Amino acid sequence: MAGTTGTPPGGGGTPGTPRVLRAMNDRAALELLLEHGPLSRTRIGKLTGLSKPTASQLLARLEAAGLVLATGTSEGRPGPNAQLYAVNPAAAYAAGLDVTPRRIRAAVADVTGRTVGEYELPTPGRRPALPVVRQVTDALDGAVKAAGLARDDVRRLVIGTPGAFDPNTGRLRYASHLPGWHSPTILGELAAALPMPVEYENDVNLAAVAEQRLGAARGHRDFVLLWNQEGLGAALVLGGRLHRGWTGGAGEVGFLPVPGAPLVRQVTRANSGGFQELAGSQALADLARELGVEDVPTGPYPRAAAELVARATDHVSGPHHALLTAYATRLATGLASLVSVLDPELVVLSGASLTAGGEVLRALVQAELEELAASRPRLVVGEVRDHPVLRGALESALAAARDEVFDTSR
Repeated sequence: MAGTTGTPPGGGGTPGTPRVLRAMNDRAALELLLEHGPLSRTRIGKLTGLSKPTASQLLARLEAAGLVLATGTSEGRPGPNAQLYAVNPAAAYAAGLDVTPRRIRAAVADVTGRTVGEYELPTPGRRPALPVVRQVTDALDGAVKAAGLARDDVRRLVIGTPGAFDPNTGRLRYASHLPGWHSPTILGELAAALPMPVEYENDVNLAAVAEQRLGAARGHRDFVLLWNQEGLGAALVLGGRLHRGWTGGAGEVGFLPVPGAPLVRQVTRANSGGFQELAGSQALADLARELGVEDVPTGPYPRAAAELVARATDHVSGPHHALLTAYATRLATGLASLVSVLDPELVVLSGASLTAGGEVLRALVQAELEELAASRPRLVVGEVRDHPVLRGALESALAAARDEVFDTSR
């Protein structure tokens, strides 16, 4: 599966030359402006260690290149007001797509990370009414139009799907429930239809990217993200990098055989496995009925499961509490295998069926896991709640776009 990679600043010159050193300083200043917002020349100089004349030259260079803008002046301090500079939002745009069997959600962000356009395209039914390429271009164009842009304005696109595109064959695996995406020519057709470079990534991996850059996993180089929404899956981040595996299938823990669930044979055909059957969102309604919970919600099972879990957190006894306790035990049963092999520093609980339980569910899973596994990672609830897969796609696309436009060595 293609990952998002970039050229290091200064990649177009010889290390140590003035040109490369200037490019490194430029990139450092741009990153500081992204992190802190508008800064004065003096503040940029202090944060980068550059002299005032060098910082002035740097800002003049970046302003001439269209990468920074003068945005006003500082106020409320003694002495004359200082000119403030910020990254030019229009320096680049990137897009992300979150694909599920029922819809494609698209968004466009400017280079600062601000979302400037969104669009959702329904894709119901086992047989798509539109070819996949048309679905993708329609969804992207909807977000681009909402942003007041043209398709050619987007420098990078990252598409998140269930399953994974096998880097050895280019075919989608582990997602038989995603209609229309399994053609051996689909990647070539999309490349021909779109004017920008396109990356493809597993949806749960993108949720992990969002948590690593914006949420609960910031500052952590080794963690596992457990996702439970339309499917049960995991993302593995080792040494700060996503571990995708030989076929892109690392983290497909829904297929994991676990105690308490029957063995599922031919799991890729059934699109399910032991852990999915034990603790997936679709199992919660039946579990609730078995435990005597009344008024079990109906409708799409991810939404119904999240509602069940959220209700249960308000109870300290009775059927609802029994449901939450049983759910925690089931989750910990599968997690025990993961943490025993990987020994991660952190486990992030994400997806609607997990975040709905909040701290109450987290504490129950933590206690159960400490009984079942030798290693004891810290469990936290995911902080990126607003479309985490799409947010991860945007973050990945923005990283590649910034690597390109922020490289002033060329």
